[in-house]
Amino acid sequence: MEVDFKLLKKISETPGAPGYEKHIRNLIKKEIEPLSDKISIDNMGNLIAFKKGKNKKKVMIAAHMDEISFIVNYIDDNGFLRFIPLGGFDPKTLTSQRVIVHGKKDLIGVMGTKPIHIMTPEERKKNIEISDFFIDLGMEKAKVEKYVKIGDFITRERKLIKMGDCYNGKSLDNRISVYILIETLKALKNKTLPFDLYAVFTSQEEVGIRGAQVSSLEINPDFGFALDTTIAYDVPGSIPHQAVTYLGKGTAIKIMDSSTITDYRMVRYMKDIAYKNRIKWQPELLPAGGTDTAQLQRMNKSGAIAGAVSIPTRHIHQVIESVHNDDVIESIKLLTACIQNLDKFNYEY
Repeated sequence: MEVDFKLLKKISETPGAPGYEKHIRNLIKKEIEPLSDKISIDNMGNLIAFKKGKNKKKVMIAAHMDEISFIVNYIDDNGFLRFIPLGGFDPKTLTSQRVIVHGKKDLIGVMGTKPIHIMTPEERKKNIEISDFFIDLGMEKAKVEKYVKIGDFITRERKLIKMGDCYNGKSLDNRISVYILIETLKALKNKTLPFDLYAVFTSQEEVGIRGAQVSSLEINPDFGFALDTTIAYDVPGSIPHQAVTYLGKGTAIKIMDSSTITDYRMVRYMKDIAYKNRIKWQPELLPAGGTDTAQLQRMNKSGAIAGAVSIPTRHIHQVIESVHNDDVIESIKLLTACIQNLDKFNYEY
């Protein structure tokens, strides 16, 4: 198995701010139409691919398709934009970045701040804040307002590249999971599935796991798998117990995060599948941050037996996120095998 870099690159670079996922949704829809029995889009913008199984139980897979972004909230007299973040940003990661403002037409802009040359000594010592940044489009206000209005979305501009054994670029949180779910659907195309399968590319995860909540309430799954990135803090200066996961050591099976204690039956099942199929894996215990797993587990009539496949990622929530080729492949193998064998395990407490 090889990673389809051309497809992954398109997925990573296609814009999709929370609440404005239409571009990435259209790309995914085109890819999965031949892989599904039915495609639907709900009122939250979730894209749902359905595949009929042998039995009436339901399994839902969730991979969010939105990316951390911004929204225009002010245009000043000189044409500079102010913005509100959509998702969690470390302000220092915005320095020297290009962005795309999605107005009447897409415009390239740059994140600007006060030059260091004219900062006071106190200002140089101060931690930078998101409010210190503005977006420069290189145009005066009258021209800016021909194309941009308050409420327009802004995404980050960065190309995906191969870097050593890794793929590096923007929005691999969570576009790597979008890719993995598409590849899993390809692997399952001509397979008989034990249960009805709902593969959901969810909206608005970065601003509160909103799309997964709606889709889980509608589908009411018996089983659930979330797909998302997780921290690989395996770099200089890290302490082993803070690493969470390591790049190149395999896919990760979620044990817990700040919003979920994963169902131990599902954890046991996923470990069993990994061992039987010689899939390289590592445990994930994330002390802060949550994923669609929480809504899969709880937002239905009686709860779902839910777990998560987590993809180790360095430099998360930056435009230089890195995932390892081998971890991506192992994640596809684990998810595919878990879906195919879901009826062959004893889930009793």
